[in-house]
Amino acid sequence: MAPNTAPFFPNQFIKNQFRTKPHPTPKDTDLSGQTIIVTGSNTGLGLECAKQLLSYKLSHLVMAVRSIDKGEAAAAPLRKQYPSAKIDVWPLDMTSYESIQTFVSKVDTDLPRLDVAVLNAGIGFQPFQIVKSTGHELTVQVNYLSTMLLAILLLPALKNKSPAGKPGRLTISTAMLSATAKFPNKNAVPLLPSFNDESIWDMSDIYSTSKLLGQMFLWKLTDIVSADNVVINMVEPGFIKGTDLHRERPGAAQFMLGLMKSVSARSVQLGATAYIDAAVVKGREAHGCILGNWEIEPYVPFQYTAEGKKVTEQLWTETLAEFAFVKAEQILKSV
Repeated sequence: MAPNTAPFFPNQFIKNQFRTKPHPTPKDTDLSGQTIIVTGSNTGLGLECAKQLLSYKLSHLVMAVRSIDKGEAAAAPLRKQYPSAKIDVWPLDMTSYESIQTFVSKVDTDLPRLDVAVLNAGIGFQPFQIVKSTGHELTVQVNYLSTMLLAILLLPALKNKSPAGKPGRLTISTAMLSATAKFPNKNAVPLLPSFNDESIWDMSDIYSTSKLLGQMFLWKLTDIVSADNVVINMVEPGFIKGTDLHRERPGAAQFMLGLMKSVSARSVQLGATAYIDAAVVKGREAHGCILGNWEIEPYVPFQYTAEGKKVTEQLWTETLAEFAFVKAEQILKSV
């Protein structure tokens, strides 16, 4: 697809929020017998996605959450509403590589079947912070590094635990605010450590840039992983109200965002249908794609440029080096 060069604000934003016809999930969708993981599923879009999946007769839901207490509180009404479904709450801390590895080990040992993983967990607009255990800036750690590590580690289970002839599905939440990313350190070598420089860090940009990094990684990842084994895509649910994404923004920004949401934001119920469309409804044609407005969308224009492709290669090389401790390259070769 040719890149969309129209300005994100107001052109693409208006199209997304006011001129897009939603695609409801087909009523005959039947998830009987399936097992699906949803990360960050105790609140917001993740919780709503879990609810809607259960409404389509999902047999086994794994709610991957940072706080078990909050996860169990969210799971309790779901268990009452859907008593025939098995609903597990498992710990997953996206600031910890150790927690991610422990979670995937539990997937490997405890799940006889795995059909879909929806990687929804993420953060937005947090103050500058370095994660002590990894040495990386918090937003890049959670939205990019930890999410891509979890994606890679889940690939063997999604390939081997899905029914024969039916590829596993991996859907990762993204944001087309990536089109607005300034990415001031894009030409830094090495690249990943440069995000730890507070002098160039910008709260208003780091979320967009972190999502762009994920899209750049997807570009390379799906050149390696066959859609016959695991279908991988990213989904943009749109500008949503009813989530905690902007909770750390300053008061004035919170007020303005509140006004914008009251006029233009989608509900979490509508946003979750985009997740389900990407993870369950779309087929192999969505492999390696960004899905927005329930349709396949082009990548950010930067990724089509010579500079963008060079930065993508740098990011890919450094990320796999970062993940050498789990033998990421060997895992990718296996799938």
